[in-house]
Order: sequence, then C-alpha cells, then structure tokens
Amino acid sequence: MSAIHVKYPALTLKAGQRALRQIRERGLQAADVGVLPGAAGGPKPLGIQGLDLALFGQFLPSAPRPRALIGASIGAWRFASACLDDPVAGLRRLGMLYTEQDFAKGVTPAQITRSCQRMLDELLQGRDGQVLASPAYRLNILVVKSHGQLAHDHRGRLGMGLGSVIASNLLGRSRLARHFERVILHDSRSLPPLDTLTDFPTRCLPLDLANLRHALLASGSIPMVMEGVRDIPGAGTGMYRDGGLLDYHLDLPYGGDDLVVYPHFTDKVVPGWFDKALPWRKGDARRLQNVLLLAPSPAYLATLPHGKLPDRNDFKRFMGDAPARQRYWYKAIDESQRLGDEFLELVATGRLHERLQAL
Repeated sequence: MSAIHVKYPALTLKAGQRALRQIRERGLQAADVGVLPGAAGGPKPLGIQGLDLALFGQFLPSAPRPRALIGASIGAWRFASACLDDPVAGLRRLGMLYTEQDFAKGVTPAQITRSCQRMLDELLQGRDGQVLASPAYRLNILVVKSHGQLAHDHRGRLGMGLGSVIASNLLGRSRLARHFERVILHDSRSLPPLDTLTDFPTRCLPLDLANLRHALLASGSIPMVMEGVRDIPGAGTGMYRDGGLLDYHLDLPYGGDDLVVYPHFTDKVVPGWFDKALPWRKGDARRLQNVLLLAPSPAYLATLPHGKLPDRNDFKRFMGDAPARQRYWYKAIDESQRLGDEFLELVATGRLHERLQAL
C-alpha cells in the first residue's frame, strides 16, 4: 500500500538541532547519511521492517558510499543482515526466522540460547565473510563485559547481581561502570563512528571470522533469558552479554558531520535498559544533534493488532498458541511497508522537512 492512501501520518520524524537545520535548508540527501544506529528491543524492530527495507533497498543504494552501522542486540542482528550481499533478502529472512521461533512453557536460558544459535546459523548460512567485506556498510556490534555476580549464569547469583545493578542505576547511571565494561567490535576497515567515549570503560576491537558470531550472540544475551557468551575471541576472558544493558537506544556521541538516520521503534531515546522505568532518563541532545529519528506514529500503532508492535512478552501472551502469535507478527511486518512507503514519498516530494519535530 502506498503511503499516499493513508489518511494519517504513519511516521513520527524527529531531528537533533544540527540535523533539523540541515534538512530544512537542503532536504534529506542520501549522500549525506553516514551512520545508522539500531536499538536493542527484542522483536519490536520486526514491526518496522518496512522502514528498514526502504532504507537498505532503495534510499541508501541511491547514493552508494561506505556507511557505519552500529547496533546492540536485535539492532546488531538487523544490521548484520543488511551487510549481506542482498540486504532486502537478509532482513526479510531475519524477520521470518525470529517470527517462527517458539518456546514451550518452562523453557530454560540454555534452550533459548541454542535456539538463537540455530537462528544465527540459518540467517548467515556460512556467509559470515559477506558481512565483514560489505562494500557499502561497516558493522559495529555493542556488547558488555559483565563483572561480579553478573559474570555467572547461576540464577541465584545472577539475580543478586541484577538487584545490585538496579540499585546502582537508581543512584546514578555512571555507577554502572562497576558492573559493566562496554566493548565495541567493529569492522576492521574503520573505527566506530563515535567521538571519544568517557562515560564508561570502553574497548574497541576488530571483528573477524573468529568472533563475528560470538559477538552477535553476546549482543542479544539478556540476563536470566539467555546464557552469556564466554571468552569472545580477541576480547579476552570473561562473560559477555547484551549491549543494550548499557546502550539500550544508543544514546552515543556520534562523530563527524554525517547525518545519522535512526530507524527506531519508538520516538524516545532511552539511554540504558535499566532506565526503561525511569522517565527522567532521556537521551542527551548534544550527542544526538546529527540524528534524524524515524519511528511509527501513535496513529499508526493504534491500527495494529493489539495496538502495538511485537514484543518479547508475546511469547508468554500466546503461550501454547504459536500460530496466533505468528499471524499477529506477520501482520505487523506486512503493515510496516506503509512506514517505508511514507518515508520514500516524503523524500521524493521534498516534504520531509515539513514533518520534522525537535528531538
């Protein structure tokens, strides 16, 4: 369905100060886009697949150039899919593989981990080299090295560790430094597209064939849901987990003058996973000044089954009725074409700037 037939805006568009000024002056030019962030969020980004397909299938290829993709958890998986020789097929396959997953009541973290390993195998199909050699994209994967009790998968010790993290985070986000070290595994051809990081201890290490899958699996390893990944090759010994624990919505200092186009499942930037319930924790406007954020509008979400995007709770909500959940998720994926259609139309007509709000 073309967006021109939709009676309400399907997209919310927000921009940082510099991006807002540039787009209002000269429109959105694909050649100006150098960075794309991808947030953690479980299956939520399946509900914006149409936007990803528009970006990687039409908009970005219209002005070929190397671009940095930086993601945590499902964001990293989406972007690894986009680094394959056929990005559209890769993104569609990821959506299908994720939707077809099913878990019985009482599933263990070990079983979920094995299921995700199989999904990764089926996604890449031995094409790891394509991800690392993409002529158009440079992949950056965020993980965290866990300290203390979080360095274990024993449920009791992990629970105690998470309790300590929650308490530390309430006192101040900076206190998470005693629990986590940020690790960015990046394309060996370029450094991450960020200014110097001073908020948390951070290491940047090159991706290669030996650690790509370890990094992708670790980046989505939610504590208590999946097992952590031990001893990522090249990163040293230790327990590595979901990069979204520190960088949930990638509130990061994007460097350079390139525009940062952010296909997101919400119009908010929440710094860390533990900040979800803390409404006063918001993205830093100084860090996000080059960002153009694209997200589903409230009116669009209201038309979806259950009035929302797919989320991880759906596995429990539809426990024992996987076909019903899958129908719902595929419907959300299909409907998301409207997001991509509307974005492409706004770019083509030069009207995107009319819809911009301040981020």
